[in-house]
Parts: sequence; C-alpha cells; structure tokens
Amino acid sequence: MQDFRRLKVWEKAHWLTLAAYRVTKTFPSDERFGLTAQILRSAASIPANIAEGCGRDGARELARFAQIAMGSASELAYHFLLAHDLEYLAETSYRELATALIEVQKMLASFLQRLRA
Repeated sequence: MQDFRRLKVWEKAHWLTLAAYRVTKTFPSDERFGLTAQILRSAASIPANIAEGCGRDGARELARFAQIAMGSASELAYHFLLAHDLEYLAETSYRELATALIEVQKMLASFLQRLRA
C-alpha cells in the first residue's frame, strides 16, 4: 500500500477535478443531471481510481486501477469537447482543460509502463 497523495499523477488529476467543478458551475442549470454530472463523474474517477489502486495489493492491482483511470480520462476528453462544441466552455477554458488532461493522460501512460515493467 502506498500513499496516493505522494504521486504527481494523482496531484494533477486532483487539480483537474477541482477545475472541472469550477468550470461546470457556469453550465446551464438544465445540464445539472446531464453533461455536468458526466463531467464531474469522469473527472473524479481519475484520481479516485488511482487512490483505490494504491490501497490494493501490489503493482498489478495498481496498474488495473490506473488503466481504469485512463479510460475515465478519455471519457472526460470527450465531455470537455462536447461542452466546448455546445458553447458551454469558452475556447480558452477548453484549451486549458484539454492541455491539463493530456498531461494527466501522458503521466498515467508513463505510470502504467513503470508498473508493468
């Protein structure tokens, strides 16, 4: 078992989740149970799965949960794109979030490689 709070990838994913919460506050209220909920669920799933994997037994289990986090990151990428295309996200916000998400995805990919080695 390791402390997930010491992982840079978890820190970045946590920051991204906080950013998702901030940005979705500006979405239309009729999206509260739609796109807003989907964004928040997929965003929070990334650091949550990293944390859960850290509480499991060994690198193999951690890698499995990191892979689930990667899937959630891909889902979040689509939700951000959809929010942008629906004009709920301004171009600058979208670019900032997309860039941060790509960084998390790259960090997760690197983390997975190390775990599987």
